[in-house]
Amino acid sequence: MTDDLRETQKPLKETYESDPEAAQLTLTATGDEVDATTCSVKVGEAIYEAELHEGAGGSGTAACSGDLLLGALAACSQLTAQAVIENFGADADVSVAVEGDLDLRGTMGVADVPVGFQNIRLDVTLSGDLDPETAASIRDATERFCVVYQTLVESPDVTTEWTFE
Repeated sequence: MTDDLRETQKPLKETYESDPEAAQLTLTATGDEVDATTCSVKVGEAIYEAELHEGAGGSGTAACSGDLLLGALAACSQLTAQAVIENFGADADVSVAVEGDLDLRGTMGVADVPVGFQNIRLDVTLSGDLDPETAASIRDATERFCVVYQTLVESPDVTTEWTFE
């Protein structure tokens, strides 16, 4: 598998190094109303149902937006770590768990309570026959190359555009 991933990524990396424009892309997600507390979210080729958290009036039968954010971090960290392990040629397994703490009073409009996560914990378990230096290198590379992790840590500019019809 290691050679397959390296072989798959090699021409891509060469292209991106010689033609940086080829590496630029815009990912898109769209949301459409289902009812007062639920929406459908199209991400890539997948469609997810999302709803308000149960503590904000949702039914508790679908993921809330916070769940989706934590899920994106879990997926990106997991896949990035797997790719790093493969590219290192290491014999290791990885699993990821993400938790986030928030105070629902903020999103319910209670004064002086912040909206959003106050803390997010990413717990990565690496198992296998690894020396400490290799394990640390896998950790460092995973954190460096995980798009969602870096986005949360480095906070990009976010712009909004509202259209009123």
